[in-house]
Amino acid sequence: MTTRPTLLGYVRADALSCAEELAAATDSLAAFASAEGFTLGTVYTERDAAESAAFHALLDEVKRSDVRAVVVPTMNHLGVDDGAPAAMRQHLEFHQAQVWAVDSIVTTP
Repeated sequence: MTTRPTLLGYVRADALSCAEELAAATDSLAAFASAEGFTLGTVYTERDAAESAAFHALLDEVKRSDVRAVVVPTMNHLGVDDGAPAAMRQHLEFHQAQVWAVDSIVTTP
């Protein structure tokens, strides 16, 4: 039996309008992980974007572990607008973490 690699999640609560959207976003990360052959590890939820405590915890885990994949509901959760990479995404990629957004995966019927 092959062990599935771990995928970490990151969600900014302030990018969502309610607790139901937060739950749905977290569920979408789990569905993505399963569909792509990963085990979903910790989902870091940012409650206060000004402090970025959850992002720093995510970055610390990427630095100290062998996890090299992160998924977000949309790239906006990493501060990416108009396709331009933001500092948060660049930090993850600098530490060799692949970054995916659930909304960027195209499924075919």
